[in-house]
Amino acid sequence: MPDKKENFQLIWGIALTLAGLGVYWRIPQVMPRLAEIEYFSSGLFVVRFCFYLMGTILLAGGLRKIYRYYRRPDNNQG
Repeated sequence: MPDKKENFQLIWGIALTLAGLGVYWRIPQVMPRLAEIEYFSSGLFVVRFCFYLMGTILLAGGLRKIYRYYRRPDNNQG
Protein backbone atom coordinates (compact mmCIF):
# COMPACT_ATOMS: atom_id res chain seq x y z
CA MET A 1 0.00 0.00 0.00
CA PRO A 2 1.44 3.40 -0.94
CA ASP A 3 2.31 5.63 1.96
CA LYS A 4 1.16 9.23 2.43
CA LYS A 5 4.24 10.73 0.79
CA GLU A 6 3.72 8.73 -2.39
CA ASN A 7 0.02 9.62 -2.48
CA PHE A 8 0.96 13.28 -2.07
CA GLN A 9 3.33 12.99 -5.04
CA LEU A 10 0.48 11.63 -7.17
CA ILE A 11 -1.83 14.46 -6.10
CA TRP A 12 0.94 17.00 -6.73
CA GLY A 13 1.54 15.51 -10.19
CA ILE A 14 -2.14 15.81 -11.04
CA ALA A 15 -2.17 19.41 -9.80
CA LEU A 16 0.89 20.30 -11.91
CA THR A 17 -0.66 18.69 -14.97
CA LEU A 18 -3.90 20.60 -14.51
CA ALA A 19 -1.98 23.85 -13.97
CA GLY A 20 -0.04 23.29 -17.20
CA LEU A 21 -3.25 22.62 -19.12
CA GLY A 22 -4.78 25.72 -17.56
CA VAL A 23 -1.88 27.85 -18.78
CA TYR A 24 -2.35 26.53 -22.32
CA TRP A 25 -6.08 27.19 -22.12
CA ARG A 26 -5.70 30.77 -20.85
CA ILE A 27 -2.97 32.00 -23.23
CA PRO A 28 -5.32 32.75 -26.18
CA GLN A 29 -7.63 34.64 -23.81
CA VAL A 30 -4.92 36.70 -22.14
CA MET A 31 -2.70 37.64 -25.08
CA PRO A 32 -5.14 40.17 -26.66
CA ARG A 33 -5.44 41.91 -23.30
CA LEU A 34 -1.66 42.04 -22.96
CA ALA A 35 -1.40 43.50 -26.47
CA GLU A 36 -3.41 46.49 -25.28
CA ILE A 37 -0.76 47.34 -22.68
CA GLU A 38 1.86 49.55 -24.30
CA TYR A 39 4.75 48.10 -22.27
CA PHE A 40 4.13 44.53 -23.50
CA SER A 41 3.08 45.35 -27.07
CA SER A 42 6.62 45.35 -28.43
CA GLY A 43 7.60 42.01 -26.92
CA LEU A 44 4.48 39.89 -27.35
CA PHE A 45 6.45 37.06 -28.97
CA VAL A 46 8.72 36.77 -25.94
CA VAL A 47 5.78 36.92 -23.52
CA ARG A 48 3.87 34.27 -25.50
CA PHE A 49 6.98 32.06 -25.67
CA CYS A 50 7.50 32.33 -21.90
CA PHE A 51 3.87 31.44 -21.17
CA TYR A 52 4.03 28.39 -23.44
CA LEU A 53 7.37 27.37 -21.92
CA MET A 54 5.92 27.65 -18.41
CA GLY A 55 2.88 25.57 -19.43
CA THR A 56 5.12 22.93 -21.01
CA ILE A 57 7.33 22.67 -17.92
CA LEU A 58 4.29 22.35 -15.63
CA LEU A 59 2.67 19.75 -17.85
CA ALA A 60 5.85 17.70 -18.28
CA GLY A 61 6.65 17.80 -14.57
CA GLY A 62 3.16 16.69 -13.63
CA LEU A 63 3.09 13.88 -16.16
CA ARG A 64 6.52 12.75 -14.99
CA LYS A 65 5.33 12.51 -11.39
CA ILE A 66 2.22 10.58 -12.41
CA TYR A 67 4.30 8.24 -14.57
CA ARG A 68 6.78 7.58 -11.77
CA TYR A 69 3.96 6.88 -9.33
CA TYR A 70 2.51 4.13 -11.50
CA ARG A 71 5.84 2.73 -12.73
CA ARG A 72 7.51 2.27 -9.34
CA PRO A 73 8.15 -1.32 -8.37
CA ASP A 74 5.75 -2.73 -5.81
CA ASN A 75 7.82 -4.39 -3.09
CA ASN A 76 4.83 -6.23 -1.58
CA GLN A 77 4.24 -8.43 -4.60
CA GLY A 78 6.49 -11.37 -5.36
